[in-house]
Amino acid sequence: MTCESLLNRDWASVVARLGGAETLNRTARETKAFVRPREISNAVDLLRLILAYCLGERGLRLTAAWATSVGLVDISCVALLYRLRQCGDWLALLVGHVLASAAPKASRGRLIRIIDATTVPKKGRNGRKKNEVWHSAFDLPQERFGHFELTDQQDGETLDRIPAVAGEIRLADRAYLQPQRMARLIEAKADFVIRAGWKSARWLDCKGHALDLIAELHKAAERGLIDCPIRIKPKHGAPLALRLVAIKKPQQAAAEARRKARRTAQKGGHQLSKQTLEAADWVILVTSLAPDDFTTADVLALYRLRWRIELGFKRLKSLIGLKGPPGTDERSARPHILAHLLIILLLEPLVDELEDSPRLADAA
Repeated sequence: MTCESLLNRDWASVVARLGGAETLNRTARETKAFVRPREISNAVDLLRLILAYCLGERGLRLTAAWATSVGLVDISCVALLYRLRQCGDWLALLVGHVLASAAPKASRGRLIRIIDATTVPKKGRNGRKKNEVWHSAFDLPQERFGHFELTDQQDGETLDRIPAVAGEIRLADRAYLQPQRMARLIEAKADFVIRAGWKSARWLDCKGHALDLIAELHKAAERGLIDCPIRIKPKHGAPLALRLVAIKKPQQAAAEARRKARRTAQKGGHQLSKQTLEAADWVILVTSLAPDDFTTADVLALYRLRWRIELGFKRLKSLIGLKGPPGTDERSARPHILAHLLIILLLEPLVDELEDSPRLADAA
């Protein structure tokens, strides 16, 4: 979407998807993004101006000049910056509106939700680089982002940051192996499949005794497969009764994993343990799914879907050209990123229509 496209008939469909002009005016007033008509007469024109600046490459001065030249609004670059800084809460509300209107329904009774985070670079003070973090959920079979939350780089990845939907199956990498938060998902009647490291949890057997995971991998080396009940001890509360699913990697993939482990240890300046090298030969998963409902092959197939969120990030970042907000002020950086998130959500249905690759729903 370019500045010019914000003036053609496509703009009417954008306004309609956001609830119409009346809704935009009401929400802008509620969030103090638009208080009274001065240079800008209504919230629709304000949104058009903000998107033109955030999605374009003209900068404040040239965007203000463009808006004057096309008869949109006569505004100075200083006034435009002020308006931008007042729009953060409003844009966040609009993002939430689009997400709610496209809330996914479960496929075959279950929603598959992949969670992950990606960073957007932001200039810091004194030339230091900082990152904004998108915490996201990618929903299948719709293959659309179903949740966004924007935080700074100090706010870590948490498994339950995104509200759980009863019956969903949540897929996540090893950064999300968080027993206390896994317990909350189970309480919400959701399930999960999470990648695990060999020393990232307090492993217990079914009797509650400490379990040597590396020894279990040794025992299963010839077969190359593990599927057994297991328990994980959180910091507080009773152990979680879960299921361990592990499969040995093909020789080439295992060699690459060991190479990466050595490189990481070398960069970090620490000694690489023998156990870490042995565990690198395996894909280790923890799940709450019952074996009667989901076979070993089913669990492994579910986790292999996790790469789709990486494609989603790559596709949409390239689609809208988001490299990072200009400047160092959080008041303008946040609206800048939220404007891009809003356009991501508005463009996703169009991307679905244009892409040739079969979707998961068609293949199921």
